[in-house]
Amino acid sequence: MSSQPKELVPGLAGVPAAESAISYIDGQAGILEYRGYRIEEVAENSNFEEVAWLLMHGELPTAEELASFRERLAGARECPAGLRAALRALPTSAHPMHALQMGIAALASFEEPVTFGSAEDFERAWIRTVAMTPVIVAEFERHRRGLEPLDSDPSLNTAANFLWLLNGEKPAAIAEKTLDVALILHADHTMNASTFAARVVYGTNAGPYDSISAAVGALHGPLHGGANERVLAALESIGDLSNVRPWAEDKFENKGKIMGFGHRVYSVKDPRSYALQALSKELFAELGTTPLYEVALALEDIVTERLGDKGIYPNVDFFSGIVYRKLGIPTDQFTPIFAIARVSGWLAHLREQMNDNKLFRPGQIYVGHRERSWPK
Repeated sequence: MSSQPKELVPGLAGVPAAESAISYIDGQAGILEYRGYRIEEVAENSNFEEVAWLLMHGELPTAEELASFRERLAGARECPAGLRAALRALPTSAHPMHALQMGIAALASFEEPVTFGSAEDFERAWIRTVAMTPVIVAEFERHRRGLEPLDSDPSLNTAANFLWLLNGEKPAAIAEKTLDVALILHADHTMNASTFAARVVYGTNAGPYDSISAAVGALHGPLHGGANERVLAALESIGDLSNVRPWAEDKFENKGKIMGFGHRVYSVKDPRSYALQALSKELFAELGTTPLYEVALALEDIVTERLGDKGIYPNVDFFSGIVYRKLGIPTDQFTPIFAIARVSGWLAHLREQMNDNKLFRPGQIYVGHRERSWPK
């Protein structure tokens, strides 16, 4: 009897690959929860460090635990000289995601070995990776700009310190808050492609640095992490307000895709978009509007008017790209910022998997030749 599976599920869509208690999605109802907490409530009341702790440990930290965690993160942001040299040896034309993937993998060479199954070793790697991911992104960006690297400021949180390392200026409070919320909203999203990639690699008993580097590679794909970059490209191609409706009507007529609208999981408005949309209004009100932002607002109105009754609404990528541009972040750094946030979720999944690890070995449906004779 053939051992082949009877039915192909392309992309393993909807096939459960693990049990998890980290995040929950109901796409029909527009629900995303972190450890049981609705994302809207988390974004309004929490901060990225608290969320990273929640995802990893399952419960909110006490005030003492949060203070200690922040202190440990601040102490783990020093970039090894060898890693800095490796990043600065890359050509300035390199994509920042390639620099990040290399940087995370190389970081393992400067750290103590992580024994698989050791909770103590894993926690050390968790702290170091969450702390160093934004540092690696900023180090390479400074290199691209021909600028010297900066030292982290231990008094700043993850979002503010990243903006400091990037631009050499302490960010305005609204800029810090906006980026902090963006990191919260992108921290986890159940079994997506990059999380699955991390779990597959970790399932071989590879280390967390190897697994996170693989996740970064998966996130780089334009079908996964690059959506907000394509939103910006679309908005820039529109030009000015007078072109918005003709551009949108052309897309409607020719069944073209409008980036930043709709979601593979959500059939209603992406719940993450509410918080970022509200903050983006504050950000632009305080720091000044831009033509790109006005184009985005007009496009949102037109698409919602035309397709809202079909469940097509702006998703989190529509607003995040606009926000990042306002914060002075280059377009090709949008996906690395996604990784800065998502690394907390990836590591929570790896820690969860460590308790009952299984090697992933899916089957296949063979469609090639059988029992051929070698030519004589």
